[in-house]
Amino acid sequence: MVEYKNILIAVDGSREAEWAFHKALGAAKRNNAKLSIINIIDTRSFASVEAYDRSISDRANEFAKKLLDGYEALALEKGITEVDKIIDYGSPKAIIPKKAVEKTGADVIICGSSGLNAVERFIVGSVSEAIVRHAHIDVLVVRTENIPEDFETTVATEELVSESDEKVE
Repeated sequence: MVEYKNILIAVDGSREAEWAFHKALGAAKRNNAKLSIINIIDTRSFASVEAYDRSISDRANEFAKKLLDGYEALALEKGITEVDKIIDYGSPKAIIPKKAVEKTGADVIICGSSGLNAVERFIVGSVSEAIVRHAHIDVLVVRTENIPEDFETTVATEELVSESDEKVE
């Protein structure tokens, strides 16, 4: 039986990512594994706007920190004893399957099949697709089309996401 000792879960603040996070919690608990939670701030998405508004990167950092703090608290509450939080910058497609795996020593990556950036997914393909293609370790892509109707997010709440959106406006 395969045992995973170091699970890397990618989150972006979406409902789909939180569903994948819950699956990662279960896997970490079953395997008594370390859980590394990563959020990549995609600097390409605000590089041109930041020339006019320098506070965008600060707000993105604040959002990522609140998001990861919330997931860490939930993991600790569920009995996961070893939790790492990682905020990185750049392309999630490039960072997660290579740099993040090296940095964490992960033996599996868990991610949702879709997330916040539907436009980019339509044009150039999903982050999960890039992770599957480029990772040299196991990848679990959590199907988000089958999220139960009664699933409610506790970390990636509408308030957290809209609070971040309000600060961008």
